Parts: sequence; structure tokens; C-alpha cells
Amino acid sequence: MNPLLAVRVIGIYAMIFGATLIGPILVGLIYGESATLHFVGPMAASLGVGSLLWMTGRRHPTRELGVRDGYLIVTLFWVLLSALGAWPLMNALGLPAVDALFESTSGLTTTGATVITGLDALPRSVLFYRQQLQWYGGMGLVVLGVAVMPMLGIGGMQLYRAEAPGPLKEEKLTPRLTHTAQALWLIYLGLTVLCALGYWLAGMSPFDAIAHSLSTLSTGGFSTHDASIGYYQSPGIEAVAIVFMLLAAINFGVHYAAWLRLDPRVYVRDLEARSFLLFVLGVVVLVGLLLTLEGTYAGFLDSLRNAGFVVVSVVTSTGFGTVDFAHWPDFLPLLMIYISFVGGCGGSTAGGMKVLRVLLMVKQGTQEVTRLIHPHAQLPIRLGKRIVPPELARSVWGFFALYTVALAILTLLMVHAGLSPLDAFSAVATSLNNLGPGLGEVAVSFTGVSDLGKLLAVVGMLLGRLEILTILVILSPGFWAR
Repeated sequence: MNPLLAVRVIGIYAMIFGATLIGPILVGLIYGESATLHFVGPMAASLGVGSLLWMTGRRHPTRELGVRDGYLIVTLFWVLLSALGAWPLMNALGLPAVDALFESTSGLTTTGATVITGLDALPRSVLFYRQQLQWYGGMGLVVLGVAVMPMLGIGGMQLYRAEAPGPLKEEKLTPRLTHTAQALWLIYLGLTVLCALGYWLAGMSPFDAIAHSLSTLSTGGFSTHDASIGYYQSPGIEAVAIVFMLLAAINFGVHYAAWLRLDPRVYVRDLEARSFLLFVLGVVVLVGLLLTLEGTYAGFLDSLRNAGFVVVSVVTSTGFGTVDFAHWPDFLPLLMIYISFVGGCGGSTAGGMKVLRVLLMVKQGTQEVTRLIHPHAQLPIRLGKRIVPPELARSVWGFFALYTVALAILTLLMVHAGLSPLDAFSAVATSLNNLGPGLGEVAVSFTGVSDLGKLLAVVGMLLGRLEILTILVILSPGFWAR
């Protein structure tokens, strides 16, 4: 490993984060809010600490980061950024340290769980800051840094592999990694602008339209209102949210290909995107029918409208709300938690295990049944026309095993922290899947959860955002062996 080089890279990220605080400061100045001053100190500290770290490591020879450097930097980066992000919340809202850390981590990991109530009365600079945290966390400041670091003579491929979501981490949109990061951010920014325009045309104020577009494309789910999207009671706004939540949960590589070829059929031809959309459609119809049969809403169309929004919000791990699904009848509340484990596509901003992994596990399970019937058959696993390498198949099952173990251990600890077993399970599931709303005591917020429970949720959110392996790698003794 190269400790000084790692320090230098983390310093760059700290400076980038400090620079982003100019956003809420400008919003506060526009609206004449005194809360603006609460962001000046954290911005100066982030820039100062970042500069100090960068200067400490600037004499180190610049070269491509090693595998271990990438995992270490990404993990330390997310932990450091969560801590730095908590500072403005402590200043502006007077939150206790644990609550501020929870809110900051929830924002940066795009989980969307909150401990804050009375959002409608908060200063707009603070509201914008929360939304901004999610937007930067959605695509990942690490990917942004990958675009910046080559200009400073530092390669970033290992950072990209450690941070990018999904099982196919070696794939790039363009031959050069810097161009890949730039393409990702341009698509991300373009979709955010279109989403804000859509919200504004559908009836949101300009501020709310921009704020909600930031949390929609990041699939974060923070809102400027306690009632979330339900505040507006607008089918048009809900439709805009559904469209852009689905777009955010599809692999950004597919968006890039569709834009490059000017061919929307790319979405249908991509196996993962097609499977994801069909899965969402199937669950929406099922939930809509059950809500109709139970008489929860007035008629099938009303049931379908509520089912469509909630299912898309949950499966994409956005967490926006129009109704409280925790009070739906029969098995529907648990079904919503279950589908959050599937999540969106790899290479998207959505949480969960990712559709491609679920597809691979289903195919492998089916293959094992077939192998019992035909023990001598050669049965390669295919995704479309592509044969899946054995090492990728093994990594998917390894990831699933670790995911399950993390879910079990954190649930037991969450029960110890004071939650009932069902509430503990949903709290951990919503944290690992970066979803936000859960069931029971955490259906709306984590306000009533103990400090220990909130810290466990922070661990779960970081594990989910970095897909477990990135963090577990640096905790293994072999990682530190020379």
C-alpha cells in the first residue's frame, strides 16, 4: 500500500466536499437566511483539512493506485464524508452528534431514512443541503474524483472498481476511465435537469422542483415536506417521479448506449433493464389487484395508482411516499420490504442486491435442478447470448452469503438495541438496501430508535452503499499483510 498517496487522494475528496457547500450557502443568501452562516465553518474546515492532507502526500510519486489502496481510500472516504456532512446539521439544527451522523450518512448513501421532523418549517438552505448530499452520493463523489485525479497524475481505476455498484465492475463505457466518469456525470446531470423541469411543469415551485430532482435521480428520497410527494396530491407529479425513479434505477451504461445510438430500443434489448421493468410491472399489477380486492382504495384505478408509485419507489430504493404502505393489508407490507432486496440494475444509483445478481442466482438455481436430472450435461450459465464466467457466478453467491449474514447479525443487534423483531428486521433491511422507510417504529422515521440502533443503521447503510465486500476486505487480516 501507499499510505501517503492514499492521504493525498482523501485530501482531494475533502476539498471537493468543502467546495460543494457553496450550494446551500448561495441558497441561504438568495432567501436571506441566517442559517447560511452554519455552512461557512464546515466549508472552511473541509477545505483546510483537505489541503493539509493533500500537501502531506504531494511529494509521493504519482502512479496508478493499487487494489488495496482503492478499497482503503473508498471506505475511509465514505466514513470521513459522513462525519464531515454531519457538522452543518449539528450547527444549523442543533442535532445531537449521533442523529447528525445518521442523517448525513443516510443522505450520502441515498438511503433517505431520517430523524428530522418539521421539514416544512426548516430553512431552505438546510433543506437544499440534505437534497444535495443525496445527489452527490447517488453517482458517488468517488466517480467524480476519478474524473479529476488523472489531471493531477493519479490513476483511479481501483477506486472505480471499489465504489461502482453491481457485479460487473470491470466494464467501462469508454476506453478511458476519466471519460467514463465524465459520461456518467453528464448523463446524471442531464436527467436531473429534465426531472426538475418535469416537476416544475407538473406544478411544483422552482425550489421544490430542483430539490426533488436531486433526490429522485439519486434514488435517495429526501423531501422538503414531511408528507413527501404525498404533500402535493398530484397525479402529474407522481407520474414524473415514477418515470425518473425508473430511469435512475437502470444502468447508466444503457442510457449512454441509447443516447449514443439515438435508439430507445436499447432498453428493451438489455436483459437486465428488460427484466427489471417486467418485474416492476408484474409487482404493480399484483399489488393493485390485492388492494382492489381488499377495498383499500376506491376502485381499481386508484389502487393501481397507489400501487404503481409505492412499488416503483420501494424497488428503486428511493423511498418517496404518497401513502404509508406499512398499513396496507395482508402480506403487502412485507412484500414491499422483500422487493427492496432486489433493488435496481447494476451501474445505477438504486440500492438492493441488484437485478443482475438476482437473475444469476435464479439461473444457477434452475441449473442445479436440471443438473440433478441430467448429471453429465454441460450447462453454461448465460445472460442473453453471453456466457457467464464461473468466477463471476461464484462472486455473486459469495456476495449473497455475506449479505445474508450481515442482515442476520445486524437484526439481532438491532433487537438488542430495543426494537421488536419485525421492526428490527425492517430497520436493517431498509438500511442495507438503502431504502429509507420501513415497518412499525421505523415506518416514517428513526426518531424513536435508540442511539445504538441509529449507529447500527449507519453501519448497515455504509455496508449497503459499498456492497459489503469493499468494507469487509479492509477488515480482513490478509489485507494488512505485506
